[in-house]
Order: sequence, then structure tokens, then C-alpha cells
Amino acid sequence: MGDGDFTGDESDLDAVLWVHGVDYLSGWRDAKEAAAELGDVLRLVGMGAAGVRLRAAAGVDGSGVVRFELSAAVARQVAALAREAAARCRKAG
Repeated sequence: MGDGDFTGDESDLDAVLWVHGVDYLSGWRDAKEAAAELGDVLRLVGMGAAGVRLRAAAGVDGSGVVRFELSAAVARQVAALAREAAARCRKAG
């Protein structure tokens, strides 16, 4: 998403149920921005685009949804980063 190499912006518009009066576009825009932010943070911590897929969507109520798909190797990297951050937070008290 954003300026990086993460894949995204794919959607199957025929695979969803559209409800009249629901503002799906605002939710999708919010999700697109959130996915770009997440992609930026992943790049900051040294994770390349390989094995990561971020996709913006809107939920049935119109709220933004970010679909975050990871390869097994990248999922382990994210888990390790989360453990390190949690340990630092515990130490900082």
C-alpha cells in the first residue's frame, strides 16, 4: 500500500452484498489509509513486501476493514516484534 511494494487495492465487487444507503466508499477510504500506515510501519521495522498483502475493504456496515495476509515466515517475524515490544513495555512499567 502507499508508495511501497506491498500488494493491495484488489477487490471483487461482485462478491459482496451492497445495502442501499450505506456509505461503503468512506469506509474503504479509511481502510486504504490505515493499510498504507501499516505498510509504512512494516517497512520501518525492516519487513520487506515479500510475504505481506494488505487490502482495503469495507464491512457490511460500511466500516473500513484491512485484510492483512502474511506468509508463515513473516507472521513469525511480526510475532517476534510484538513479543519484543511487549517485553519493553513491561520493563518500562
